[in-house]
Amino acid sequence: MTEADDQPTTPHHAMQPTLEQLLEAGVHFGHQTRRWNPKMRRFIFAERNGIHIIDLQKTLRQIELAQKLVREVVLRGDNILFVCTKRQLAAIVRGEA
Repeated sequence: MTEADDQPTTPHHAMQPTLEQLLEAGVHFGHQTRRWNPKMRRFIFAERNGIHIIDLQKTLRQIELAQKLVREVVLRGDNILFVCTKRQLAAIVRGEA
């Protein structure tokens, strides 16, 4: 069996992560408070030990919106460009793309 045979023939549907999954993954940890972009202020829930804590309720809503937009683009037959700047994640991003 080749690697191509292992690939699904139908697209899989993205699942909406739960609040608990986001917490377990550490998604709530933002940048150091001295190194942040003021445009992100509305997504910051709190500050703890010099780190911004991200509002995960807002994160969930934005993930849902992103999934909807990606779905619409794909259904139109348009392309999506996935960009990964972290070498250790490149294989995962390539596989999910």
